[in-house]
This record gives sequence, C-alpha cells and structure tokens, in this order.
Amino acid sequence: MSEEPDSSQSDDITQISSGLGELDELLNGGFVRGRTYLVQGVSGTGKSMIGQHFLEAGLANEETVVYIHGEESREDILTNARQIGIDIADAEFLDIGPGSDFFAEDISYELVDTADVENERFTKDIKEVIETVNPERVLIDPITQLQYVERDEYQYRKRLQSLIRFLRDHQVTTVATRTVAKGSGNESVYDDFESLSDGVVKLILAESERRITVPKHRGLGQVDGTHGLEIRQQGVEIYPQTLPEHTDRAFDPTSLSTGDDAFDELLGGGIERSAVSFISGPTGIGKSTIAASILHGIAEQDGHVLAYLFEESIEQFTYRCENLGIPIGDLREAGLLDLTEVEPLVQSAEEFGQQVVSEVETHEPDAVLIDGLAGYQLSLQGDSQRLVSRLHGLTRILKNQGVGVLITDQADEITGVPNATSTDTSYIADTIVYLTYVELDGELARAIGVLKKRLGGFDNRFHRFSIVDGSGLQIEGPFDGVHGIMAGTAFDNSGPS
Repeated sequence: MSEEPDSSQSDDITQISSGLGELDELLNGGFVRGRTYLVQGVSGTGKSMIGQHFLEAGLANEETVVYIHGEESREDILTNARQIGIDIADAEFLDIGPGSDFFAEDISYELVDTADVENERFTKDIKEVIETVNPERVLIDPITQLQYVERDEYQYRKRLQSLIRFLRDHQVTTVATRTVAKGSGNESVYDDFESLSDGVVKLILAESERRITVPKHRGLGQVDGTHGLEIRQQGVEIYPQTLPEHTDRAFDPTSLSTGDDAFDELLGGGIERSAVSFISGPTGIGKSTIAASILHGIAEQDGHVLAYLFEESIEQFTYRCENLGIPIGDLREAGLLDLTEVEPLVQSAEEFGQQVVSEVETHEPDAVLIDGLAGYQLSLQGDSQRLVSRLHGLTRILKNQGVGVLITDQADEITGVPNATSTDTSYIADTIVYLTYVELDGELARAIGVLKKRLGGFDNRFHRFSIVDGSGLQIEGPFDGVHGIMAGTAFDNSGPS
C-alpha cells in the first residue's frame, strides 16, 4: 500500500531521480533535493551500486558529484563500477579510509587521543571538499567509517547531526550506505542515522533472494511492502509489486469456448474473460494438457493466448502436446500462441508479474496461462502469504484488462478432493476445475468436475475423462450411480469399491 504525500510539506520541494526509475517509483517520485538518505543492508545486497547509480544520474544531468569512500580505493571502485556499466569517472573522490601506511608504519599518538585526530581529519576533509567542489550530490560509502573513529555513541550522534545539518545548509542531496551484520534481522536493525535521515531504503537478503523496501520517506510517503531486486550485468534492477489500479473498463464476462462441446457443457459455456480459472489435481493427471487444450480451443477461434511455463521447457511442452494432437507448433507459427519459459530461481515473482503485465498490454491476448503454481511459489521462496498477495495483484490487473486467466495447481492427494487449491488462493479463483483419480472395480479412472463458478451455472457432476494420443482430451460422460468421489472413497450403488 502506498503512503499518500503530505501536501503541506511538498509545496516547496524539488525531487530528483535516484538513477533507478523503479526506486523513484517506490519513493513517490524520487529523492528530495537537499535531503539525506540511508541505504542499508547486509553485505552483498547492492548498497554501493544504488549509490553509484545515484551519482551517475547526477553526472548525466551535468551535476557535480562527490564520492566519499572508506573501504575501497578509487581505482577499485571505478573498475568494479565499469563491470556493471556504471560510469562515474568524472566524480570527485574523497578517500577517508586508512591508507596502507597505517599498517606499514609504526605510528603512535602519545599525548593526543587517536579518535580526536581521526575525526578532526574527517571533518576537515569533508568540509573542504563540499565547500570547494560545491556538489549537488554526495555518496558516503559507508557512513559507518565515521563511527569507527568516535569515542562513544554520544559523540557519533553529535557528529552525524552536525554533518547532516552542514550538508542540508549547502543543499546537497546525500546518500549514505550502512552495512548491517548477517543474522541481526536485516529488516529491524536501527541506529541514529536511520532516525536522522529523511528517507531509508533497506535491502534484504533472504537465502538467495534479494528484496528491497522503503520504510520511510519523510513528507512524501512511499510504496509500502517488499519488492524484487536483482543485480545483473547492467547493475541493480528493481521490480515493484504489480498492484491493480482503479479502471473504468467495462466488465466483460463473455465466455471463451474451450473448443470442445462436452467440456463447454461441463463448464456452462466455457471459461470467462475477466475471470480466473484454476485447474487443480494430483501430479500426472493431465492439468497442463487440459490447459493446453483450452488454449488451443481459444486460438482456433482466432483468439490470441499467452502461456508461461514454470515446470517444463518449451520443447518438452510442445513435444508432449503435439503427440496428443494439440498443434502447438502451428499455433505459434500463426502468431496465435506465445510460450515463455520461466525459471523461478532466477526471476522473482515481481519481475515475472511486470513481464506478464507488459506483454499483455503489448499483445492484448484473450487468455493467459500460468502453468505451475508450485513453480510460481518457488520464485517467492515458498512464502505462501506473499504468494497470495502477488497472485491476487497480478490476476486482478489481468482481469481488469478483460483477460481470461488459467492457473494449474498441484494437489497433494491422489484421490478425493481434500482442498480446492494447494494454498490459500481459492478465493482468487472465479472457477475451479478439479481433476482426481477414482478407483472402481480395481481400475483407476480419471474424473473431472467443476467445484465452483462465480459467473454462471455449470454441470455439478464428476465426469470420466481420458487423454488419448493423437486425440487429446476426451470427456466421456458423468459417473452415473457413483458416490464418494470427493471423499476419496468412491463406491457405486452395489457398495464400497
């Protein structure tokens, strides 16, 4: 949820780009000129890179920028930045870290406290570079370099207050980085600089997943929640949550035929636009095949469909469908079907959501398939709460665009219907088609039924179905006289099977 800006404080402010458009979005427009911001997180989350993007944006705007650094040399910083396509060679650099002579020489201070010597040097050097260069932007990487030379926390806080006031007096927009220790609870680490800053950007590393959140942006508010963050060849990439917006688009519950009369009859006419349909069932029962059959039926009527595969390669999906008589290759060549293979361990749910929304806006499809809810959840590191939130946001956007959404979902139980969906996502579904196995007379049959449909009537009986090579989905009529299918204890009128 986004915090609304405080208009009483925003009349005389000027916002500038952070260098990352998506971070500007989270900040409700970008940094405020002349204010101070903290970027913090554990090592390796991209703090310095965010600061470097900030400086590069200033240079691109012909501003004067200063890089105050204390852990890496200027040469190392420039070399590492070039590797990800960031050019900050024209920045003014101030090194406040200890030189090699600190280790090599035998330096002793017998009459003067070493902290007093160092912090006075820092103060003098920073004051001099600000007054001499008169920069619009400054990066202090890291701010903790100042903490190391103070005698105690009280002196450190006074130094920070004095520094921030000095920078504000000179209308310098400042980004400072701070590293927090692993295991300290990335999200809750707090120190004086956090309270003194006008805004805080927190970077989180949970297992192999990077996240970003903006808990504070004084006077302007921010987009709340955590968002996707990746470090790639061109630097930091941020993927805000896909959130639905109010739309004046007319609701369109028009049915999309599956191309199979028996399946349409079971569904009460087909699947609807502006609706979400789940296809749930145990492994191997044919969820993806049925989803592909629906897409084929829509495409045969000159519809356009997009499919995102979380659990199969495009080649495997195509080969399997072709053997069943579903001409995936022909549909792709005709431009009626676009397949995209998704690697959940590489792509966050936010990045995936933005990709889908962008492609839907470009291609204006009739339907979208997300094949593999388990794979989608894997991109969320198994976080079921975030799964519900992200899937709700994405599907609401697609529904607002008048798109029919298909989602395949794997059930744990081989027989029966223990739960409509594998997670707490059943409320998102407008239609739930459930597949299960039924054992009768020593034989294992497949059953298909509609458990829920918000937008119309449907056949509420379970039907036999099979998947036949060369013919695909075959719906063979209801299980007459059979009871207990949903409970997993099917029996006919003669008694338990």
